[in-house]
Amino acid sequence: MIPTIKKKVVVSLALALLIIVGAATVGCQPEPVAEKKELVLEEGVIVSLPSPRHTGEMSVEEAIFHRQSTRHFPDEPLSLEEISQLLWSAGGKTIDGVTGPTRAFPSAGGLYPFEIYLVAGNVTGLADGIYRFQWRNHSLKMIKKGDFRQELMVASLRQRFVEQAPVSIVWVGDFDRVKRVYGTRGVVRYISMDVGGAGQNVHLQAEALGLGTVIVGAFHDGPVQRILGTELVPLYIMPVGRRG
Repeated sequence: MIPTIKKKVVVSLALALLIIVGAATVGCQPEPVAEKKELVLEEGVIVSLPSPRHTGEMSVEEAIFHRQSTRHFPDEPLSLEEISQLLWSAGGKTIDGVTGPTRAFPSAGGLYPFEIYLVAGNVTGLADGIYRFQWRNHSLKMIKKGDFRQELMVASLRQRFVEQAPVSIVWVGDFDRVKRVYGTRGVVRYISMDVGGAGQNVHLQAEALGLGTVIVGAFHDGPVQRILGTELVPLYIMPVGRRG
């Protein structure tokens, strides 16, 4: 038989060991994983964008020289600051001109006969959805909520990179607005010239941000109009993302 004193010592040692092991086990428990909170917005909500920068580290010459078409995008999000900069270059406000507020690209007669949409599916701080860019106050208005990138890809003749990209910028043209002033010439020439300048702006801005993009003109007008919820004619789709 174990003497009473020895029993007490053994019991004390056992209790101490249990306390140490228990403390170590608690210390090794993994931290609870925070549940991912998805930002949800309602249709019609206005999202203010960060103010765009008007200076950068890359010169215009470098951006032109390095500009290239990108058709593969990794599954990595863009930031709201990058979205702000891209949309500003697509048709944001610059200085006040003779015909009114000048925008980031030239337009015949200062008409700017476009609406600019953002199809967003992977942007940090922005709910998935279709937005219309409001250039006067540099904001986005949600038109539809949800990720429509796959539908846009199908409408774009199944060009996979349209779905891969975190966002696509889509220009739609108001042909009546330009036709009232310039007639047929405005429709067949001026509107194409205008959107060409806007598209090149986005190409150069993407390059300056270290991003990639490509101008897509191959798509079915009707399905794109239904996705965006507009009767205006789609002109360009530009998927933008990080380079793979």
